Amino acid sequence: MNTNSNVYTVIYTTVIVVIVAAVLAFVSQSLKPMQEANEKAETISQILTAAQFGEKDHWQEIGNAATIKFFEENVEGEPEIVSPAALKALNYKIKDNKEGLRLPSYTFNNGVTVIPVYGAGLWGPVWGFIALDTDFQTIVGAYFDHESETPGLGGKIKDDPSFRALFKGKKVDFNDAENPFDIVKNGTAKGLDMTSKIDAISGATMTSNGLDAAIDTWLGSYVPSLKMAQEMAAKQAEEAAAAEAETENVEE
Repeated sequence: MNTNSNVYTVIYTTVIVVIVAAVLAFVSQSLKPMQEANEKAETISQILTAAQFGEKDHWQEIGNAATIKFFEENVEGEPEIVSPAALKALNYKIKDNKEGLRLPSYTFNNGVTVIPVYGAGLWGPVWGFIALDTDFQTIVGAYFDHESETPGLGGKIKDDPSFRALFKGKKVDFNDAENPFDIVKNGTAKGLDMTSKIDAISGATMTSNGLDAAIDTWLGSYVPSLKMAQEMAAKQAEEAAAAEAETENVEE
């Protein structure tokens, strides 16, 4: 075959493209299990950080296997680990107010329950996890992440521990499912009841507003089940106390 002909050039180019595509496909498939493990461990580390089992750096330091093992040994049941992509898909359904949605949550042996949030920041999606105490209302911790928020401004939702610390001790407002938690503009908090509010990040209004909307959308969807769980826990506590009192009376 004439190596200078157009036919040769087309055939040669086609063969090279096919070979390169095959190699890339093989490499992609080979690395897929590792990529999925990394993504799973990353999500789990965020959940554990929100639940106050350790800081994010700790989980990165001990590695994927140890992080996943700790999670599996301390979480109740075998909950599905939801990636940001899965949260994005579910976010559309939540916004459409579709009933009967199976909402992800993670309850640990110490009674802490972690729920996810997802929404839009200034430049891209923001997401994270909020951990609730055994009363299903008091926040014990939070962790947030983002795709492309501005470093030093909106990026602080992930990078600034002091911002996440603002959530600790706050409560979900069960009386307002439309707005169960508020991130309010700095300077407007004076005189307000801050039980279910924190200050926004200075200079990052759009990111703060986006995270606020994400929290309201997701927490609002969980409020009915959280209230039910709270009532059930209170009833069980009353029954346990009554049983204990009855046992003490019999012993006397």
